[in-house]
Amino acid sequence: MRFVFFFALFATASIAQPSHEVVPGWPQLPEGHTLGLCAGVGVDAQNRVFVFHRSGRVWTKPFPKDPIAAPTVSVFDGATGRLLSTWGVSRFIMPHGLTVDHTGNLWLTDVGLHQVFKCSPSGKLLLTLGEAGVPGNDDTHFNLPTDVAVLPDGSFYVSDGYQNTRVLKFTATGRFEFQWGTKGKGPGQFHLPHGITLDHEGRVIVCDRENERLQVFDPKGAFLHEWKGPQIGKPYGIATSPDGHLFVIDGGSPSLKREQRGKAVELDTFGSYGKEPGQFQLGHDIAVGPDGSVYVAEGTGARVQKFVRKNAAD
Repeated sequence: MRFVFFFALFATASIAQPSHEVVPGWPQLPEGHTLGLCAGVGVDAQNRVFVFHRSGRVWTKPFPKDPIAAPTVSVFDGATGRLLSTWGVSRFIMPHGLTVDHTGNLWLTDVGLHQVFKCSPSGKLLLTLGEAGVPGNDDTHFNLPTDVAVLPDGSFYVSDGYQNTRVLKFTATGRFEFQWGTKGKGPGQFHLPHGITLDHEGRVIVCDRENERLQVFDPKGAFLHEWKGPQIGKPYGIATSPDGHLFVIDGGSPSLKREQRGKAVELDTFGSYGKEPGQFQLGHDIAVGPDGSVYVAEGTGARVQKFVRKNAAD
């Protein structure tokens, strides 16, 4: 398994001569179009970039009861950054995860509604899991679900997330199959499973955020190994690139522990904390386009940035 670790470190310096660079001026936001906190990002085969954002809403306890009145999904042309369309008006309470599956449909998690949604690229609702506004810990409810990973056959995993600390597996039609995970620090336990992806061999990789590690499982949820180390920090989002590498965004302070396990190979690190292009404030999610471009959705930074390999555009 090949890995690229991508980190946005809460530090002032970044790795010497990283291989990726930011694309200035991407995206092109029309006047008056507010993204707010950008929680999720994904890219389809047509190189359209979908951003799931909160349009100015902030995280409060308890969550607001009314849906966000502005659009919460913005669709951009990956090449130019031009805004293509928006949707999601008055549909979501607190947007969180966004995943584009193999057929181009979107999977969205809303931590305010405690639900998972499958939608067409234009926003047509195709499937809903969970009961609106009702948290739970059984096979028909979630409690602040965070992200979704989808297999080629349409079956999928949900990381459920802030309270339940578990991963659930469903069939393509939404029928529950099995789950694993409890709160803790041991193998197969979680302290806020925040992002989830599948590698090219079908292994499930989970961002165990507050345990500051990545955990790797087989398709049935059996623990295989973990990756921890000083540069992983708090992994918020993770994505698999077309060539099989992994990109991980660290949204918090890196761990000071010097422990390293497994056989992960760090190929590149880029980014630092700050407001300038190429820097980050609370990197929340990450996606890789069909051309290898990398997109990072920021929380506090309230933006999405595009990165390409150096000299890729020359």
